[in-house]
Amino acid sequence: MKCASTEFRCGIILAALLSGSVPAAYGQGPPPVQEILDRLDRLEKNNEMLLEEVRALRQQVSALKTPAAGPASTTASTEEASATAAGERLAVQESRIEEQAQTKVESSQKFPLRITGMVLFNASLNGQNNNNADNPVTASLMQGDVTGEATLRQSTLGLLFNSPRTFLGGKVSGSLYMDFFGGSTMSLNHVFRIRTAAVDLDWTNTSIMVGQDKPLISPRDPDSLAQVGVSPLTGAGNLWLWQPQVRVEQRFSLGENSGGRAQFGVFQTSRYDFPMDTSTYVAPVPDAQKEYSRPGVEGRFELWHRWGDTDRVEIAGGLHYGRNHVNNIDVPSEIYSVDWFLRPVAKLEFSGMFFHGQNVTPLGALPEGFNELWNGNVIPVHSTGGWAQIRVPITSRLAFDIYGGQQSQESSDLYAGGINRNQGYFSNLMYRLAPNVIVSLEGGQVRTTYLGIGNRLNDHYDVALAYLF
Repeated sequence: MKCASTEFRCGIILAALLSGSVPAAYGQGPPPVQEILDRLDRLEKNNEMLLEEVRALRQQVSALKTPAAGPASTTASTEEASATAAGERLAVQESRIEEQAQTKVESSQKFPLRITGMVLFNASLNGQNNNNADNPVTASLMQGDVTGEATLRQSTLGLLFNSPRTFLGGKVSGSLYMDFFGGSTMSLNHVFRIRTAAVDLDWTNTSIMVGQDKPLISPRDPDSLAQVGVSPLTGAGNLWLWQPQVRVEQRFSLGENSGGRAQFGVFQTSRYDFPMDTSTYVAPVPDAQKEYSRPGVEGRFELWHRWGDTDRVEIAGGLHYGRNHVNNIDVPSEIYSVDWFLRPVAKLEFSGMFFHGQNVTPLGALPEGFNELWNGNVIPVHSTGGWAQIRVPITSRLAFDIYGGQQSQESSDLYAGGINRNQGYFSNLMYRLAPNVIVSLEGGQVRTTYLGIGNRLNDHYDVALAYLF
């Protein structure tokens, strides 16, 4: 660049000298030499500024094409870290793919299917009025031996599915829950049976369920791992019998933190015997005089309100209506109910239900639902009952429950020796050894009053270990 500048300056000086020989006719004299030199200096400065700008532009273009300059060790370590992270992500993805290949459960219709349930081990001790059952719901009239049992027959198995397709814009899902509580208490005589099942169609505010479940008017249960084969407090205030039914539910909002739902169902009612071994309910063989199975209708209306993430209150009223035909006589089954759930603070919960009506047996209550008189007339047995529970979640792992209930039947509707009243009261502690492993200690007593005979008591103590899957 210096050589080019020198040539440029020499050329201008030569031109200036030559201009002195131009004839004076042009009217111009020779310019001063100092002025020429000043102009040359200004031109050189401008030229150097332009060159600096060109160098800066070249550096910027170079920076865009290649990574920013830095120590070689830093660049190498960055590349190595990126490669390591990519390798780790690849290994995780391969592991997940292998896991999915091993654990994938697929239905014949290619719908997503999940398996759930509980392996439940129970060891229990019963008093002398134990009805020859491992988990009696009434105290027997006659005494026997004190018994101790261990069983896995209350283990449950469930299948859950969700259809990727919709029906009229509604989501289709379903469930099937089973256990091994049928049969007898012998370890090799457990019978697989259906507990609950459902096919659900859900829209934003409306649902339809077809399946088998508890009565619509009695949706809640006490918390227990000792009483799973039948619902806790069966025969002592809890209407539990799982029966085929169809339900329709309509939900509505009463504001941001309040709402309700109206439910209606058709419920299959059956008159069940109440055998001495109350761990199994068996439908009697119908004859020409008695109709044991007949549909009934149920309705329930619930209101709820919440004032926090977990704090809420729910209260509902229900109605069940059905009939039995006995000797060509209609015997009505009418039941009115109220159920509730209240969590005023995070560490305290209240729940339960109350009912009153006649011929309550078809929903899994005490016998008899009706009695035949000597003159051939048939009268329904009037009953009142219910249950309540207090639950205290002491920590995220430990919870304490105390619950009790009773069913009372009108003495005037019973024969001597019939069950006038049955009560149960229990408490338990549940502790989570792991997120899916629970150990439980439970103890309580059943008190049964026989009309004209008196009270019978049976104590029951249970240790349970549950593995949830």
